[in-house]
Amino acid sequence: MKISYNWLKEYLQTNLSVDEMSSLLTGSGLEVESIEDFETIKGGLRGLVIGEVLEKTKHPGADRLSVTKVNVGTGEPLQIVCGAANVAAGQKVLVALTGAKLYPVFGDSFEIKKSKIRGEASEGMICAEDEVGLGQSHEGIMVLDSNAQVGLPAAKYFKIESDSIFEIGLTPNRADAASHMGVARDLCSVINTHAAYDKTAKYNKAEFVLPDVNNFNISKTNAAIDVSVEDSAACPRYSGITISGISVKESPAWLKNRLVSIGLKPINNVVDITNFVLFETGQPLHAFDTAAIKDKKIVVKKLNKETSFITLDGVERKLAGTELMICNSTEPMCIAGVYGGINSGVTEKTKEIFLESAHFNAADIRKAAKLHGLKTDASFRFERGTDPNGTVYALKRAALLIKEIAGGEVTSPLIDIYSTDIPSNKVFLNYHRFNVLSGLNLTYDVIKTILASCNMPVVEENAEGVLIAVPTYKVDVTREADVVEEILRTYGYEHIPIPQKVNVALSGFKTNSHHELQKKISGWLSANGFYEIFNNSLTKSAYTEKYNAENNNSSVKLLNPLSNDLNVMRQTLLFSSLESVQYNLNRKNEHIRFYEFGKTYSQEKNSYVETNSLSLTVSGIRNAENWHKQNQPFSFFYLKSVIENVLGQFGNIENHYLHFNPTDNGAYGLALEVSYNHKSIGIAGSIKKSILKNFDTDQELFYAELNIDSISRLFKNQPLKVKEIAKFPTVKRDLSMVIDKNTNYADIRNLAFQSEKKLLKGVNIFDVYEGKGIEEGKKSYALSFVLGDDEKTLEEKQIDGVMNKLIQTFETKIGAQIRK
Repeated sequence: MKISYNWLKEYLQTNLSVDEMSSLLTGSGLEVESIEDFETIKGGLRGLVIGEVLEKTKHPGADRLSVTKVNVGTGEPLQIVCGAANVAAGQKVLVALTGAKLYPVFGDSFEIKKSKIRGEASEGMICAEDEVGLGQSHEGIMVLDSNAQVGLPAAKYFKIESDSIFEIGLTPNRADAASHMGVARDLCSVINTHAAYDKTAKYNKAEFVLPDVNNFNISKTNAAIDVSVEDSAACPRYSGITISGISVKESPAWLKNRLVSIGLKPINNVVDITNFVLFETGQPLHAFDTAAIKDKKIVVKKLNKETSFITLDGVERKLAGTELMICNSTEPMCIAGVYGGINSGVTEKTKEIFLESAHFNAADIRKAAKLHGLKTDASFRFERGTDPNGTVYALKRAALLIKEIAGGEVTSPLIDIYSTDIPSNKVFLNYHRFNVLSGLNLTYDVIKTILASCNMPVVEENAEGVLIAVPTYKVDVTREADVVEEILRTYGYEHIPIPQKVNVALSGFKTNSHHELQKKISGWLSANGFYEIFNNSLTKSAYTEKYNAENNNSSVKLLNPLSNDLNVMRQTLLFSSLESVQYNLNRKNEHIRFYEFGKTYSQEKNSYVETNSLSLTVSGIRNAENWHKQNQPFSFFYLKSVIENVLGQFGNIENHYLHFNPTDNGAYGLALEVSYNHKSIGIAGSIKKSILKNFDTDQELFYAELNIDSISRLFKNQPLKVKEIAKFPTVKRDLSMVIDKNTNYADIRNLAFQSEKKLLKGVNIFDVYEGKGIEEGKKSYALSFVLGDDEKTLEEKQIDGVMNKLIQTFETKIGAQIRK
């Protein structure tokens, strides 16, 4: 939230500097995240002054240039070469001195330097309005009023305003500080408390000043609007007046500057005033053109489901039946507290308005805003809770400003429908509990003084504590602990004494094995070139619905989603990983190695399932471009090797238990179920091109998702196996065979170990061939077999015996033809 320093000081009489104010705001819980300089004209016209052209002569080397002598109030006149046709002696002009930096309306900024133009010295620049950001015209130089004072800084002449803008990280509970008056009121309490009790404070007491609305008056009552509230629970208070005879036009400079300084775009004087009062008081207002109020009647109610309503942005929306609507006698005009309708707003043709100031139920506004994906300055405040007793003040304040700026007069009674008065909340503060909760030991008088400065007067008092009345604008103060927080914020957290010792209870719990394992796997992946990514557990249903249709799972839907893009819990890490890939590819990071630890969620029957998962994503080139190494693209076999190494972090794995079997999955072009000892632990493969296209990805992408919970259960309590290095040498023998095309390496490997369990130590495939010389439907494998005996050196006879047994097994079991 943006708060203007200059605007703030209209309600707070204090001598605090920007930095001092920032420090106090942050210390009181209104954290200042940044401070930005603001100027009504970029650059603030620094280095520009009012000058007078004393003489003008033709440039000797250029027909369209003039050489001028200009008095800028510094003694000697400056010689300036000027190309404007309208320059003339005797004019008062805007002069940019040497060193000034100009910010033109069109083009980049530039600095004025002493120079020679066609051989003639030029010591400045006589400016046109577009060259300094004062307008759009470039027809000639700006000719100022003849009474303009020579040498006067241009910033003073044009009344350029400089300001500092606080960017405050407003927490959801601080609805009372969602305005300039709210921040000023809070800051006033802090300043006065520090001035009274902080001996190091260098500032005096401040005074909070409210704009006066006593001049509000009703001229006539002939344009009254009939208002009825049918749902008083959703709208406890509704206030309004009619103002007639207004002239809708551009706002004055001071009003536009206030809005622009906090990032708002001025629209017209009436709308700008409602926005101004919103950011001044925190009370949203809405102005209706009375021409759109049919039968001069307003009804506050909820409409039937599927009712059509076109909002101000031109979008037709179907109502859910839960939104509170502001209607005329026949149709809706506004989603209450959220967004206006397309036909009831204020335009240049508007002559009479009905000004609304209401208090709506926070929950109703929040649901309506979320339902339609609308986030407005009004809904931001209504969702957090506005002051029910501030509607009339804001209404009067806006009415006075409209009369002053847009003309007109109040032509109806002040309507104020307040179904049931909302009283101040009463909270009892126990002195002893305050000291226990706060860590302070304040006297009773100090506590009561701070409460008074926070506008929380004491209603009753006894020896144990005080009963206080909490103002209705402090919607978050409902308990004793909240009152303690208010006192602490105001007194200053920095005054809480630091204890001289710290008591620590030693934990007897074992370390979290899951976290230790995750750390171990992360270490291996990061060491091998992978980058860890973190994504939101919330995703869009458009992803999961497609995934569900193919997996017969139900997605976990949010009852009150933040937006349609975050309305379900993710069932897979795939789509969030693809979003990360898309983000990186768009920034020319084309070689992807990502991993993510995250939870996935699904609904099965009547229960919810939460699973710890690990995603692995690779795409692009494995190695960086290098003069002595060819580019090698990622392949599924690289991903497979990574999976094997990840499993190795769980303990001793035996590769013959690890299988990759074809399966069906709509997201994959090639999908393989990863299983260990016949138990599924994940899925791996290449993602379909049609899906990659949706993420602006045209390069092949390999992806695996492992179920960490399943893997942990498989390897739970598995002891670490250690064996000494073999004392006797191993031997290697190769076999080349022609086999059926559908036979895979895993089948051959398993057969080999089944055939020879004692002496066979390893199997490796080093060549695969299909094509010329090989029968169709067949392929050639070249494999190496490592043999060894832990007790003695193998003899040739034993080696031949093992190899013959393997050959016989392959010929019998898979119909292999041994190539000799």
